[in-house]
Amino acid sequence: MSLPLLLGGCGEKSSPEESESTHENSTAPSEEVKAVEEKQQEVTPEEPVAETNPADAVSVNPNLKYEIKGDAVTITGCNEKASGALIIPATIEGKSVTNIGNSAFIGCSSLTSITIPNSVSGIGNQAFFLCANLTSITIPNSVSSIGNQAFYDCNRLTSITIPEGIARIQSGVFTGCSALTSISIPENVKEIEGEAFAHCRNLTSITIRSSATRIGKEAFYECGNLADISLPESITHIEALAFGGCKSLTNIGLPDALTSIETGVFVESGLEHISIPDGVSGIGLGAFSRCTSLTSVIIPDSVVTIAGSSFSGCTNLKDITIPDSVTSIEPDAFGGCTSLTAINFLGDAPKAGTTVMFDATFTIYRAAESKGWSETWGGRPVKLISEKP
Repeated sequence: MSLPLLLGGCGEKSSPEESESTHENSTAPSEEVKAVEEKQQEVTPEEPVAETNPADAVSVNPNLKYEIKGDAVTITGCNEKASGALIIPATIEGKSVTNIGNSAFIGCSSLTSITIPNSVSGIGNQAFFLCANLTSITIPNSVSSIGNQAFYDCNRLTSITIPEGIARIQSGVFTGCSALTSISIPENVKEIEGEAFAHCRNLTSITIRSSATRIGKEAFYECGNLADISLPESITHIEALAFGGCKSLTNIGLPDALTSIETGVFVESGLEHISIPDGVSGIGLGAFSRCTSLTSVIIPDSVVTIAGSSFSGCTNLKDITIPDSVTSIEPDAFGGCTSLTAINFLGDAPKAGTTVMFDATFTIYRAAESKGWSETWGGRPVKLISEKP
């Protein structure tokens, strides 16, 4: 995985052409703030004080930087020395805070909690990137977009609620959030992009109640403790390495809408059994490679190609049946399957890579009516299925 691109410094000023006003580390209170403070001092202890949400206060944390465009305020930066809890106000100078800008809190590693007001609708790319001591953050349902790598390597963040209005979980948004143990993905989510939860090594369960159609490349890569995930039936694409290295994932139900098993999608996972859906036409390169707990695989008669190293190193796989739809098996597809005693072919002899059966000791059994077979195939002996012990 390549190193992430850092999008500018913390709290860069905008040019006069870009904003109507830009403020850095506002230390002197405005006249409006003074008026509010004087009004509060007039209240006697006997008088009831109206309940207010701290996030709706007019005062601005002096650690924040912001810019105003029209009637909207964007938080653009934060003093990297800021520590502890930080509350982002809902209004500044009488205008609504609507966005947390790109890289706004990048590297603010001493912040432990952040409260975002319900006036905010967007969180920018890398907004909380490398906030290493952040343990909690309040994201309101008003937020409809969270940018790429927004919480990248926030490795003490123990829980997070994804707002109901989110339609896409963007690339790398929670990568390296290693303290997360569970996540619920809301129903409006249509896509889970690449590396969205990669390296969340303590993530044990994911609830996906959405109508998502795609899980991106490395979305859950090396989530080593992930043991429970239920995929929605709407999923049509699971991209390369999506569940690679998920060593605790022993079982997963693949949706019927799935059309392909892509490169390394379950490489080095803990799968024990897998049933490939009927709509899948190909099994990708190294898709189940080194799944050492895998003992059984069901391949449907929609599959045409089994790519190289698809099941290589599956040392507990003992018996597998290849449907008559398969016309090509590429090099090393079953290499190193040291417990494999039989492969049953229901159709004609497929095209075979030169080392398709590398380091294998099994026997091939074929249907009596099939064609194109000789006494050996891929270097292994061929017998009729009727001869199988």
